[in-house]
Amino acid sequence: MTNLQNCLDTASIYVGTYAKYNNGSLFGKWLSLSDYSDYDSLLIAMYDLHSDESDPEFMFQDYECSFLEKMGLLSECHISKDIYEIIEQINDSSHDLEVYEACLDCLGKMDFQSLNEYVNNFYYGEYSSDEDFVQELYENDTFNIPNWVVIDWSATARSIMYDYFESNGHYFRS
Repeated sequence: MTNLQNCLDTASIYVGTYAKYNNGSLFGKWLSLSDYSDYDSLLIAMYDLHSDESDPEFMFQDYECSFLEKMGLLSECHISKDIYEIIEQINDSSHDLEVYEACLDCLGKMDFQSLNEYVNNFYYGEYSSDEDFVQELYENDTFNIPNWVVIDWSATARSIMYDYFESNGHYFRS
């Protein structure tokens, strides 16, 4: 199972400050999120790194782990104080990180609570094709079609997919 912990293991941010950047310096340091137990300890490390400024305005000039950016948890000028809490919620969920990423690919940016609710209510699973997905719906008696009916799975899938969406093999009800 690929969960956010795997993303957290490799997630890192390059932390500089706007003051240094505006004065022509890119001084900063890569910080690995997995080295810190929570947001407060990460914040302390950022302040320690830039202790030469009285009130540093942090600038995240580069970062690894696109999921955090897609969730709006990380940008050039912001890192959410909820980042570790959300990581923990995803790790505790029954879904892989790639399910959440697929849902974001289909729906676009949204807050985590909405994303989590959507995944929990409308995720159907992972399939290799639309035809396989639709055939599984049929076999689970979703459409109440008698088993003696011969179905053109390609044509049926094209029609049914108007009510569903897919990303990287993950299917959701629209």
